[in-house]
Amino acid sequence: MDTKAFTRALKKSENYNRKGFGHAEEVATVMQSAYRSNLIQEIIDNNYTLQKGYITIKLAKAFGFCWGVERSVAMAYETRQHFPSQQIWITYELIHNPSVNQDMRDIEIKFIPVIDGKKDFSVVGNNDVVILPAFGASVQEMQILKDKNCQIVDTTCPWVAKVWNSVEKHKKKKFTSIIHGKYSHAETIATSSFADKYLIVLNMSQAEYVCNYILNGGNSDEFLAKFKQAYSKGFNPDLDLEQVGIANQTTMLKTGTEEIGKLFERTMMKKYGPDKLNEHYQNFNTICDATQERQNAMGGLFDERLDLMVVIGGFNSSNTTHLQEMAIENKVPSYHIDGAQRILSGNRIEHKPLGSEIKISKGWLPEGRVVVGVTSGASTPDKAVEDTINKILAMKLVVVN
Repeated sequence: MDTKAFTRALKKSENYNRKGFGHAEEVATVMQSAYRSNLIQEIIDNNYTLQKGYITIKLAKAFGFCWGVERSVAMAYETRQHFPSQQIWITYELIHNPSVNQDMRDIEIKFIPVIDGKKDFSVVGNNDVVILPAFGASVQEMQILKDKNCQIVDTTCPWVAKVWNSVEKHKKKKFTSIIHGKYSHAETIATSSFADKYLIVLNMSQAEYVCNYILNGGNSDEFLAKFKQAYSKGFNPDLDLEQVGIANQTTMLKTGTEEIGKLFERTMMKKYGPDKLNEHYQNFNTICDATQERQNAMGGLFDERLDLMVVIGGFNSSNTTHLQEMAIENKVPSYHIDGAQRILSGNRIEHKPLGSEIKISKGWLPEGRVVVGVTSGASTPDKAVEDTINKILAMKLVVVN
């Protein structure tokens, strides 16, 4: 399938919208009320610091809603205003935030059901309205919606679309796209749908395995078993790794993507020689600015004294998980929660340790004076951060007294 020609034709269709419907002013009022926070603005104005009695809150200097997420949420509200009585669907979670997705349900926007791991588009009627989320949607999904003559509202983040353009460039030169990401993540599924040949690597360990295979060969059956569900149909590691281009899930750690890119660059240089590098390796900068800014701001917090770190965001939010990962790397006790409701009475917190199931920890907030670092993922509204901070402050009063 010529994915570039398909998307070009789709964007020219009268059933396709990517710019909103002229209700920005009314929606801005709703967004301000539902997601903004006066307390957070006060903290920002006070050099991102809040001091209350025994507790100091240090807020990261970049956190919460990124531009792409805010745009996606605003367009969803606009869509409901523009189509007040029509059935509206979202092909996946709008963003990785449970409260925002519940807000969508509250205005009677439904989510495509997933049955046995696959989305069931049979529920979508002809001429229904369908929102493509910030992560985007696969080419195959867009084809289904086009065939149903649906009104398509595309809220795909421009940074995600930038990655798709890079994958198209790989395909044009018959390069295999090496995608740094999680093969089951909605964004990576969408990105891989634009590729001809692709291989998805989760981390440096997997990248090193692939690069060793490029240099020294190996057992192709073992290779395919190791990357099950993470490669294109008919992928042959003995043929399809001679020319590679790097792409990424935009919410992955910047340093991880850069290191993987450099590893493949060194590998192809060693295999084919420096003078042939451009014939075997391509890399375009597709690291999301917002993700990078939040990671940099998180790093800035570690320059100060912190007793612990609270990271707020959906448990399935990749960019939030990587912020948690940074806290662990810097040996700061940290708690990933998806909202203030996870802070429980009796100095208990319900949180998700990295790579583990949700658990309840006791005595997480120390007695006496304490400095708490706070950040939030790109899908987390300021209101959720405010609610969390207020809960911490209230709990600290109980602990101290």
